[in-house]
Parts: sequence; structure tokens; C-alpha cells
Amino acid sequence: MVGGGAAGLAGAVALGRARRSVLVVDAGEQRNLPAEGVHNFLTREGMPPAELAAAGRKEAESYGVTVVAARVTAAEPDGDSFRVTLDDGTVLGAARLLLATGVTDTLPAIPGLAERWGRDLLHCPYCHGWEVRDRALGIISTGPFAVEQALLWRQWSADVTLFRHTGPEPTDEQYTQLAARGIAVVDGEITGVETDGDRLTGVRVGTRVFTRDALVAATTMNASLAGLEGLGLALEDLQRDGVTIGTFLKADPTGKTDVPGVYAAGNLTMPPGQVIAAAAAGTMAGAMINFDLVARDTRAAVEAVSSEGDRRVHDVDELARTWDERYRESDLIWSGEPNTALVKEVADLPPGRVLDLGCGEGGDAVWFARQGWSVTAADISPVALERAARHAADAGVTDRIDFQRHNLAVSFPDGEFDLVSAQFLHSWGDMPREAILRRAAAAVAPGGVLLIEGHSGAPHWENAPENEQHQHGHGGHPLPSPHEVIASLNLPEDDWEVLVVDEHERTRTFPDGRTIHHVDNTVKLRRR
Repeated sequence: MVGGGAAGLAGAVALGRARRSVLVVDAGEQRNLPAEGVHNFLTREGMPPAELAAAGRKEAESYGVTVVAARVTAAEPDGDSFRVTLDDGTVLGAARLLLATGVTDTLPAIPGLAERWGRDLLHCPYCHGWEVRDRALGIISTGPFAVEQALLWRQWSADVTLFRHTGPEPTDEQYTQLAARGIAVVDGEITGVETDGDRLTGVRVGTRVFTRDALVAATTMNASLAGLEGLGLALEDLQRDGVTIGTFLKADPTGKTDVPGVYAAGNLTMPPGQVIAAAAAGTMAGAMINFDLVARDTRAAVEAVSSEGDRRVHDVDELARTWDERYRESDLIWSGEPNTALVKEVADLPPGRVLDLGCGEGGDAVWFARQGWSVTAADISPVALERAARHAADAGVTDRIDFQRHNLAVSFPDGEFDLVSAQFLHSWGDMPREAILRRAAAAVAPGGVLLIEGHSGAPHWENAPENEQHQHGHGGHPLPSPHEVIASLNLPEDDWEVLVVDEHERTRTFPDGRTIHHVDNTVKLRRR
């Protein structure tokens, strides 16, 4: 977002709530800062503009938006994205841009007039008319719409004077209208303003001084694209009845400009717009930017699936074949008994629905079924699942176990479970364990438990013979501690209760006489 006024911040909030990464670059030059308050903004009536901007920044930041006080000095397309340079030399990359740089108001060249801007030099009756109701008002004519302006302001005060200044003389019909509404007309150019302390008291026309409490002037509203020239955007004349009253950047109702990926909102695209309209336009543009990015992300995902689908299928089949080969090395790879830590942590839980991830030859699944649990057991290896089914049949619990084949990186059992158990869910190859465990957490029903048992530190298989390491592709990579496991789950603290975080040692002896020492860990969490 280039610009941190109502439009830019509203767009930032919309995108922050859409879980996008958002940066607002704000030079702190909002058009309405000189005004005493914001008006016609429902629930924010009279709030000082600086306070509104501060509240907007706080609200945006609550959704993860970053706001920096800086100025954009350069911006240009960079492929499908953009390269943006700030005044401190920082270079940023952005997928999309929302420009909310507003306009600059050019005032009539009258000595002392500019200092009154936003206080007792006004431009919009809907923004300021109530605040100067029933007071002596002066309309400064610089163009063909001054009579209309005087008649409009007459709604708020019966004491209105039209100063012709450099504007055209009213027509006979307009003189009649002004007279009918009791609006005086003063010929001659205004040469200065009169003040008392910091209060306007009148205007000078030649040698005469006319007492006035506030003045009204139409400004030339010039859109600002300083530093953004590299985007190739072009400003257009803002015209009314063939008269140019400023410049603006053309955008469609969603904020989309002629440059793909660049959106605009606020006074930059509608110079006469009030603050609430700018905020609404920013919200619309933010929503449409997210819509645009969703389409981009979807295209990328489809392309990835199309280009990598065959490779993924090959990888899944290859990993399954590798595990099958591992199981065929022996009639029984594991002990057939449930994991000791599992029995310890589950003994106090009432039987319900349990999901056993990486069930192997079924030792845990059969134990669960014997305790009265309804079991869904998943593994990638058909050989392991066949053995597990035989084990269940021998134990007489076939009707309590649903064995399913899954590569958990690709597919996952359906449903919610009172217990999700992931016992030593490690594998060679590219297995996204953290992502699988997060999905396991999502499968836990309210009140249910997630139990994760794993190895800590250096993998124990590094001590295996070299030929076994090579055969199974076990490269050296550290395994997470229990605290790292919890951190990787990224679970909302208010939704989960930590029951157990533990590390413990155990000794394992292989058939060939080798003895190794494991450092294992247990993580047990309950969903509130």
C-alpha cells in the first residue's frame, strides 16, 4: 500500500484479514490533516484526522499488517510482481500494489490564504458546513461554478457573500438567483485576509475590508504519483462541464488500473470523495487484490500439479516399494507389542475412536482394539498392512480395526478422533513430518488427545552398518526435541492444553548383537 490514509489502511485491513502479507508505506501527508475533524463518517463523527489514521494503523497492525513511515521513490514492474524503492534505499518486492497517494489541493494565490486551509478556509459544505452554520461566509470565485457554490452554502447560513475575485461575472439569471437568496456580490480581486490571532476576521478587496468568519474556495485537485512514474501510469484531466478542475488516475470500480497488478483507491481516483468513500474504495480494492492473488495461486497450484503429478506418483510408489523391501527382510520387523510409552500415556483414557498413523505391522492397533477402542490404522506399505491384518485376525479384533493405505504426505484418513497417535513417525526420503503432524492435530475432536512419540537428536540409525544406511537411504539429519515438536505444530494456545512434554532414554539390542541407546520424546496434548 502506497499511502496510509483511509483508503490505504482500509485496503490493508481487508488484505490482512485475508491472511496476506501486507506492508503500508506512509509519508504522513494525508490531505485532511489540517481539518479539525472528520465528518459524515458513521460512528467517527468529529474525530481528528490524525487520530483516525492512528486508529486505522492500530487496527491494520492487529491483523499482521506492517506500517512504515517512509516515502516511495521508485516503483517498476518486475515480472508478475513489482520492485519498490523507499527513500532510505530499502528495496522491496510486492506481488501487487495498491496506490492511495491522494491529491494535492492548489489554492487561489491570495496572500495569507493557505495558512487558513482546513480551519476557516473551506471547500466542501458537507465536510464543514455544520461547523460554520449561521456565520458570515465568503465564497471566493475563481471559476464558472462559484455561483452554484454560493447557493449551496446558503443552506448553512443566511449571511453569504460572493467575492468575484478572478471568476467570471454572473449571468443575469444568476444575479436574480443570488438576489433572491440574499447573497451579496463584491467585485474586485481579493488582495489578502485579515486575522485576529489565529482566527480569520475578514478579507481585503482593494482598500475595503469585509468582515467574514470563514471563506470557501474551490481548489484544483491534482492527483499525486510522485515516485511511481516507473509503473507507466498516466493521469487524466478531471473535468466538469468541459472545465478542468484537477487530475485523477483512472481505475475501474474494483480499483484495477490499466497496469496489471496495480490497483488504486481514494482521492487518487476520485478527488472530490470524502473520507468514508475513500475507505470504502480501499476495502473494495483490497478484496479484489486478494481475489486476484487467489486466482494467481490457483493457477500456480494447477501448474504444479500438472508438472509434478507424475513425479509425485512415482515418489509415492517408490517410497512404498522401499518400505515393502524393508518389511520383506524379515518375517517380523517390530516386536508385535505396543510401544511402552503409548501404553503409559493412554491407560487413563476412556476408549473411543483412535487414529494410528504409521501403524506398521499393527502392534499398537491390535492393543488399542483389545482395550475397546475403534481403530483406524494407516500405513504406506501394503506388506506391513497385510501383516497387521493377519495379526488382528489372530487376536480376534478384525471387526474393530479399519486398515487403510496412505502416504500421509499425499492423503489422510477422514474423520475426527478422540485420540490421534503418531508413534515414531519417521521415514527416510522426503516426508513432511511437521505438516503431517499438523494435519493429525486437525483430526483431533474437541476434548480429544494428540499423542506423538519420536526420536530426539541424532538418528539412531547413524550407528547402523554402512550397507544398511545406504540400503535404506538413511542420511544424517537431526530429529526434533519435544519442545520443537510443539512449536512446529503452531497450535493456538487457547485451544490446546499441554499434558506431557518429556524426553527419556531406552536401550535396544538388534539380532546381530548390536546395542544402541535411543533418546525418545513424548508430546501429549488435549484439545479443549
